[in-house]
Order: sequence, then structure tokens, then C-alpha cells
Amino acid sequence: MLLERKDFDAVRQEKGRLRSYLLASLKNFLAKAHRRATTIKRGEGRPLVPLEDLLVRERADLEPADTLSADRIYERRWALTLLEQVLARLEEEYHVADNSALFEQLKQMLNDEPDRPSQAKIAQALNMKENAVKQAFHRLRQRYRLLLREEIAQTVAAPSDVEDELRHFISILQT
Repeated sequence: MLLERKDFDAVRQEKGRLRSYLLASLKNFLAKAHRRATTIKRGEGRPLVPLEDLLVRERADLEPADTLSADRIYERRWALTLLEQVLARLEEEYHVADNSALFEQLKQMLNDEPDRPSQAKIAQALNMKENAVKQAFHRLRQRYRLLLREEIAQTVAAPSDVEDELRHFISILQT
């Protein structure tokens, strides 16, 4: 390797002895060979997997497997993606109307979780009357339904199929 890389061209008598140069070169070569050998033991330079990722994978292995068929899982993911698209469109409409804060508060009321805020708390947070929040939520739900119907209409061949597809969509979400 010394001859191939022409390392002897850099050797000068004024800088020291050839024997010292060869000894230093041999030590460097052995150190690099040792580092390569230990690197192979540690994974050959492949990226390390963070411990947090391993813990997440381990927890996922302990969770029960989904009992739904692959077809039902696909349909459920499609339905959830459709809901996300509708919610994103609705959020954009509220953002354009400069009502983002109202949307963020009302969006929390769409889920059935017990810790969702009440209309009274939202009214207090937005400095509105409770009746106004109730009306705003009613309008949000109406618009949500309309946008969902529009999204579903884009997935069917004929407009007469929208109702059947909507019923199928609801049945998917209920399972």
C-alpha cells in the first residue's frame, strides 16, 4: 500500500529516519484495521436504531392484533382518510374566514371523548355567548355533512349511488 499510494515521496531525510516512518505507518495501519473490525461487530456502519424506537416496537408487539380482515382494514383506513380530508377542507374554510380559533375549539366537540370541552367553556374561552357557540357548532356540523357528501360523491360513478355509499361509509366506521 505504501508503494501504491507513493507515500515514500513524502519521506525526507531531514524529517527523520525511515525506520520511524515505517513504524508509525504500521501502527496507523493496525489501528485502522482494528477500527474496521470492531465496526463490523457493531453493524458495519449501518445507522443506529434509537432506543425509543425499539421500545415503541416492543409495545406494539404486545398489543393485540387487529381482528378485522385486510379488506375491512383497507375500507376503514379509506373512511378515516376521507374524514381527515373533509376536516382539512373545513379547517381551510374557517381559516379563510379568519375563524381559526373558533374552528379549533368547535373541532374538539366533534369527538365523543368525555374530556371534550363543554359549549359553556368554549363560549368563555372565545368570549362568546353559549347560544352563539351552539349555533356555530350546529353550522359546523351541517357544513361537515355537506363536505362529506361532496367527497363521497367524488368516489362514486353515478350521483344516485351517493346514499348507498354514505350508508356503507357509516357502517365501516361503526365496526
